[in-house]
Amino acid sequence: MLRNNKIIVVMPAYNASKTLEMTYDEIPKDIVDEVILVDDASRDDTAKKANTLGIHTIIHARNLGYGGNQKSCYRTALAKGADVIVMLHPDYQYSPRLITAMASMVISGHYDVVLGSRILGGGALKGGMPVYKYIANRFLTLIENLALDVKLSEYHTGYRAFHRKVLESLPLEENSDDFVFDNEMLAQAVYFGFRIGEISCPTKYFEDASSINFRRSLKYGLGVLSTSGKYLLQKTGIGHFRIFDRTRKKLGQHEQ
Repeated sequence: MLRNNKIIVVMPAYNASKTLEMTYDEIPKDIVDEVILVDDASRDDTAKKANTLGIHTIIHARNLGYGGNQKSCYRTALAKGADVIVMLHPDYQYSPRLITAMASMVISGHYDVVLGSRILGGGALKGGMPVYKYIANRFLTLIENLALDVKLSEYHTGYRAFHRKVLESLPLEENSDDFVFDNEMLAQAVYFGFRIGEISCPTKYFEDASSINFRRSLKYGLGVLSTSGKYLLQKTGIGHFRIFDRTRKKLGQHEQ
């Protein structure tokens, strides 16, 4: 608990057995009430390792994709009564020690969503982020800031904290099951008026840290541009899209 708020950390996992224990060991257990790992049909012993560590583990019988994995994470955390949900990748790329700070920013009432930014502080390249990914990150972030009329340092971090009302309000079931889920979620948060804060987070790129290849990165980039376009069309009333429709499916709901 943190100021009487239940804190749950969710970890969407795929082939993370080599880095899971390092990540888990640095989670601040003094304020985190529970850790949930969703194994997306890994080919290694991620689930076995998670069970050994005492982590509540859910196993997908087939790979549902990164977005599909997050949907399972958030459904479970909400069902367990979380007030603040922190998504942390189990690949040790982000520092778990910042969970307390991120959760505190949400609990303060100033922010509904908090992002662990690899760009704030200027340590992304020093941490090993590939140059092409850094350039793409900066370009896409510029486009998104212009389209969404906000000023974030990056939209592409996988380290995020949410108040439960955000996860209950956004039509997340309408989002992609692929990597662009992350980007759609932030566009939705902006569209529905949730407040987004950021904190500087050091990053580590190394052999066992998960990273999508160039082809998947290109697909993700095109999806980001498409999401920004949909946002603009929705805001101007020219288009109407399910991901920005308040009446569409929330997590765990059936079609309305």
